[in-house]
Formats: sequence, C-alpha cells, structure tokens
Amino acid sequence: MSADGLTTPARGAPCWVSLMARDLQAAQEFYSAVLGWRFRPASLGEEFTVAMADGEAVAGIGALARNFRVAVSWTSYFAVEDADETADRIRERGATVAVGPIKLGPGRAALAADRDGAAFGFWEGQTLAWSVGRGNAPACLELRTRDAFEAAIFYAEVFDWASEEPGGCAVTYEHDQVIVHDGTHVVATLRGGAVEAAPDPRVRPRWHVHFPVDDIEKVVAAAVAAGGTVTPVTPTADGESVQAVIRDPDGGLFTVTAPG
Repeated sequence: MSADGLTTPARGAPCWVSLMARDLQAAQEFYSAVLGWRFRPASLGEEFTVAMADGEAVAGIGALARNFRVAVSWTSYFAVEDADETADRIRERGATVAVGPIKLGPGRAALAADRDGAAFGFWEGQTLAWSVGRGNAPACLELRTRDAFEAAIFYAEVFDWASEEPGGCAVTYEHDQVIVHDGTHVVATLRGGAVEAAPDPRVRPRWHVHFPVDDIEKVVAAAVAAGGTVTPVTPTADGESVQAVIRDPDGGLFTVTAPG
C-alpha cells in the first residue's frame, strides 16, 4: 500500500483485496489484458504491485514465495485496531491463523481461515482511500458458505460487527443473506442456504471478489484468449446485472459483474 493518501477505514470493514500469484509478471499481463489494469510499485517491496484503473487503486498483486505450497487465490482483508487481539479471537473460536501478524509497510497483516475453511486476511493500520462498491474498487465481496448465520456470528465476534461502539460495521438480514454495512453503504454479503435449510455440504466456503466491468462479453472473451477459464454469463439474483466467474491461468478465482 502507498504511503500517501492513507486513511483509517471503519473497524471490521473490508479494506483491501489482493492476489498472491506464482508468476507476478504473468499475472500482471493477464489482468491487464482482461480488466485493463495498469500497475505501479507498492510500498511493501519489489514483490508487490498495486493495480490501477482510471488513476484509482483497485487491488494488490504480489509474488507468492516459491516455498509456499498454497493455492493461488484472491484474498479479502478486513480492518482491525489490534492484529494480535484479532488473532487471539480467531483462535479462541476454533479457527486458524495461518500467517502473522507480521509487519508490512505502514501496518501489520495476517492470513487466517474461518471454521469452515474460508480464507481471509486482516490489517492493522491505515489503508488507501478504497472501499467496496465505490469507484473502481470491487463492486462486491461475497462469502459463499454452508451456513451464513453461523458464519456471521463468527465474523461479528472477530471483527466486532454489530457492536454498540462507534466506528464499526452494522449487520442486517435480508432475503436469506447477511448484509454488512460500514455506516454509509453495503461492503459485504454472506450467503448460505435458506434459514430453515440444512447447510449444504457441497459448498466450498470462500470469499468471492466481484470486479465491476462495462462489457462482460468482451471481458469473458479476453479472459479465454489470455488462458483463463470462464463460466457462462448468468443474471444475478436481483436480475439487475449479469456475472461470470473467471479463473486465471494460475488458478485465481474471481467474478466480473456488469449492468444487466
């Protein structure tokens, strides 16, 4: 993250998304061809870059250490006031802290997984002026999980959602999904089965990043041409937009969403 233009995000709100790729140059070429991103150096070192669109920071892409035997994936980071306390909360609730907290540039970061295995990160410190659903940042962050309500309890306890303390995130329930607000707009959605339905064992819990695009057919064609794989374009549940899930050549999974 850059040292200039930093801000303090709402406590518990998504504050960044990043991809750790096996080949940084190849990843930059793919996302430049598919989403039109340009890249600039990050303050975290030579192995990290910031993706830019229309002069705005969109996401981060870094080089995965060769000795890390982990899957390439997009990771959502959430803002916390104390990374050590957050790590303790995660462990106390039977989930996993895989890496950190460690010092990175102007803050401290860690990687974790919730009790169902969905990976996420958390960040202590200031961030770029970036927010889900605003500008060129991701249009949506969505947790697809087996039991949205059980997951919401876990994240609420870890990130202090729905707290009476000011400066945090609020949580509401709408149409069998949990909606997270940062005080100004929706920043995340947790989806599982209907309230009376048993958890679906076929669902592989994960946080999905939705990037906004103008022409989804053009993006899909570019992704295939660049070596990615794509699901068919489908309408969203509200019928107001269309989306497709793309897997980059390295295995990183993301969703693109366009007006319907």
